[in-house]
Amino acid sequence: MRTSNSRAAGSGVASPAALMEITVRPEPVMVRGEGSWLFDDAGRRYLDFVQGWAVNSLGHAPAVIRDALAVQSSRLLSPSPAFHNAPQLALATELTRHCALDRVFFCSSGAEANEGAIKLARKWGRVNRGGACEIVTTHGAFHGRTLATMAASGKAGWDDLFPPVVPGFRKVPFGDVDAVDAAITADTVAVLVEPIQGEAGVVVPPPGYLRDLRALTSRRGVLLLLDEIQTGMGRTGPLFAHQAEDVRPDVMTLGKGIGGGVPLAALLAREDVCCFAPGDQGGTFNGNPLMTAVGLAVTRTIADEAFRERAARVAARLSEGLESLSRRTGCLGVRGAGFLLALRLPRPVAGDIARACFDAGLVVNAPRPELLRFMPALTVRADEVDAMLALLEPIVAEAVASREA
Repeated sequence: MRTSNSRAAGSGVASPAALMEITVRPEPVMVRGEGSWLFDDAGRRYLDFVQGWAVNSLGHAPAVIRDALAVQSSRLLSPSPAFHNAPQLALATELTRHCALDRVFFCSSGAEANEGAIKLARKWGRVNRGGACEIVTTHGAFHGRTLATMAASGKAGWDDLFPPVVPGFRKVPFGDVDAVDAAITADTVAVLVEPIQGEAGVVVPPPGYLRDLRALTSRRGVLLLLDEIQTGMGRTGPLFAHQAEDVRPDVMTLGKGIGGGVPLAALLAREDVCCFAPGDQGGTFNGNPLMTAVGLAVTRTIADEAFRERAARVAARLSEGLESLSRRTGCLGVRGAGFLLALRLPRPVAGDIARACFDAGLVVNAPRPELLRFMPALTVRADEVDAMLALLEPIVAEAVASREA
């Protein structure tokens, strides 16, 4: 796969030389998207089963988002967060109508939402739990790239990147409720987990994990914070993943799919947890009407039961297709839920497969050397699932066989 480093700087053509290098990107410049398809500057198209890391919940450039942007951009962009605006109020009402939480703070990214959840929990601990501030998180967790959310995450090597590390986080194995119980002390204010660990490789906890955590945190008098940035907004089936276990968290964070491609995220909490005073939390762009108008359109679309029923049928087709592919190619099966799925490989060839897929016109994600992740739009069609599987299978089969030879 050609990379952007091969483009010559100073050629008169727009060049990546002016960008900070934070990741290795392929050379093609993406210029257009339509549904499940991306198009580059050479006119080539790619079947996109990553969708901006689960961001484009309705696919590329959906009409409902285009219309929301067009209408709202002609009315009001940002009156400042010091004033109410109609789309912000409407989206807050819509979100709380569909979950058991009472109040919302809007922001621009999942990391910002999680940062807000950490601040809210620590303020609650100061007010209600004698100054307790420690939060129990899990190994393998990914909560963002701010200093505090990196400290909360359980990604290997992050503790050494930007010292000193923000203190106040105790990590335990994911899926182990007894380990959480043992980690809670008088200094603990909350437990923060993802319903399914996305960046760790679509790691699914044992059945009943969230229910048991809810019972445990209630018994121990600490908050349950759920990071639904990747699992929320219909990604795993229900509107929010925790609803599959009929759990009510104290705090939930949303991002990625809520904006359908625009920068929008949300921090939601129970009424009795909302202890921010004026000045404790804010942000220049929080709740701006342009982004929340899009979020409202996206949320209303995904909240529709018929929409999610159709998505569930196509998600089942994708899961069954990947399971069949796994059996034929000697892989180790599929894990995940809904449109957050991973194919387990017998050897560390995921990077090779992802690069070969890109060259063949297919975008998939390799979060781990032995894992491929699939996060298509919730609007992906059955024939597009079939086309993806047809492109993927010979590439997987060849990569697995070549490593065996």
